[in-house]
Order: sequence, then C-alpha cells, then structure tokens
Amino acid sequence: MNIYLIRHGQTDWNIKGKIQGSHDIPLNETGKRQAEQLAEAMDHCQVSRVFSSTLLRARETAEKIAIRQQVPVCPMEQLIEVEFGKWEGMTWEEIKQSYPKEYGLWSVDPALSSPPEGETYKEILRRCEWALKEILRVTKAEEDAAVVSHGATLAYLLSCMMHNNPQKDQVIVGNASITTVEYNSVTRSYKLTGSNDSSHLI
Repeated sequence: MNIYLIRHGQTDWNIKGKIQGSHDIPLNETGKRQAEQLAEAMDHCQVSRVFSSTLLRARETAEKIAIRQQVPVCPMEQLIEVEFGKWEGMTWEEIKQSYPKEYGLWSVDPALSSPPEGETYKEILRRCEWALKEILRVTKAEEDAAVVSHGATLAYLLSCMMHNNPQKDQVIVGNASITTVEYNSVTRSYKLTGSNDSSHLI
C-alpha cells in the first residue's frame, strides 16, 4: 500500500511567513493553480480515497485530487495543522522577539515545551496516531490513499510511521508536494520511497 502525504497549496500567509496553525486560511491564486497541477500529477497514483484535514486550504487541495480521480474525500479533524496558540498569525522572527524563553525551549525540544495556549507534543502525536490507524482501517491496509494535511502535522505523521528511522528527519514538505510512504501490512512497517516531490509545479 502506498500512502501519499500531500501538503496543501500556497496561501497568502505562507508568502508572509505567518504561522497559520488552526486558522482557516484559504488557498491563494497560486495555491489553486498548484492544487490543479498536483491533481494532474497524481494521475499515475490511483487512490481509493483522499483523507483530508478539515481546514479550508487542505480541503480545497484534496477536492482537486478527488474530483479528478472520482473518489471520495474523507474529512478528518485529526489531520488539521498543529495548534500554535498565541503564536498563530506571527512570523518566526516575531515569535523569537515576543516569546524568547518559550521559543527557546520549544525549538530545542518540542516534546518538553509547547507554544503558549498551543498543543502539546503528546496531544499532537495522539491524534496523528489515531488518524493513521483509521486510514489503515478504512483502506484495509491494501488500497493506496492520499492524505492531504499541513507541514507540521505531516512531520508528526511521518514520525509516527517511521519511529526512530532517520529517514523521517530528512523530510521537509513544501506546498503541494508529494511524499510517498510504502506500508507493508504483513510486517506492519513503513518505507519512505519518495520525498517532497514538487516537480509537477510550474
């Protein structure tokens, strides 16, 4: 089974470098075009369904793939972006200046600290683990699936899949990129076979 991990297309906040988190920011015109190009690139990756974050930027991206492949979109709250609390709407530079202590602790080890009023490491991992189990249950770990989510959440999903495999630390996902993970239902193991592919974007 192949699981295609896909980040949503570009938004205006992406351009400005603002942390979006749980804010429901739509795709901009470039993001909409990226979603179209992404959907076309997925033609050679037939999936049984598209699992998507319920946030608009992810749903808009997921719908392009689903419509083109004529498969359902399965919205999942557990796939929304990490909630960054008071840091949302700020750039990383603004965060460093306004929350130097909190940012310092979080940047060293997110497992030991979290953004003010934001999600904890354990909370994020818990929902990512649940989402992954549900995806495998619904597809019966046999059909290929697309998972449309967000940069930070996809990183945590990869962490759940790869555990201590150093491959996971090599992956940073760009807007409208595809990262492919192969799941073996017999050994219940994952293998990273494609990383941050954005070659389809023009």
